[in-house]
Amino acid sequence: MKNELTKDQQEELLKVLQIRFEKNSHRHQNLEWNKIEQRLLASPQKLWSLDEMERTEGEPDVIGYDKKTDEYLFVDCSPESPKGRRSICYDHEALEKRKENKPNDSAVNMAQEMGIDLLNEEEYRTLQTIEKFDSKTSSWIKTPSEIRKLGGAVFCDFRYNTVFLYHNGADSYYAARGFRGMLKV
Repeated sequence: MKNELTKDQQEELLKVLQIRFEKNSHRHQNLEWNKIEQRLLASPQKLWSLDEMERTEGEPDVIGYDKKTDEYLFVDCSPESPKGRRSICYDHEALEKRKENKPNDSAVNMAQEMGIDLLNEEEYRTLQTIEKFDSKTSSWIKTPSEIRKLGGAVFCDFRYNTVFLYHNGADSYYAARGFRGMLKV
């Protein structure tokens, strides 16, 4: 079935996620893997989305728990923007606008197909307080509609011990720019 993993694929993914969870306890203090695993097993669609994050080299890991919504927060924790999601423009509108040298896809479209959300600026900055990411790459983030209406899009990176927010035309794309996603489980 589409967007669903086989039993073997689920077991393999859960092993990978558990090993990463245990190796990086600083990202999710006071959370228990058993509870997270139970939640994942009850959500085959979410497991498929996590597998997509893993397949595109995002190295998803739990970075928190939202008490209000009772959800665990999985975010791409690869040191640099996920390799399998680079050289893409911001959204479908920007992709359609390009006449020459079109990238293969857009960040918004890929995230939607994967069943995840692009990080917004606040989420990106929070992620950087846990660990430092994107010191050589950059990541598209959810762009405010006022900026997008004018043809722009925003991205972030980490340089000089600081998180920087930048802008570009939404149709631009670079080999060192991808996007980070979040999945709530």
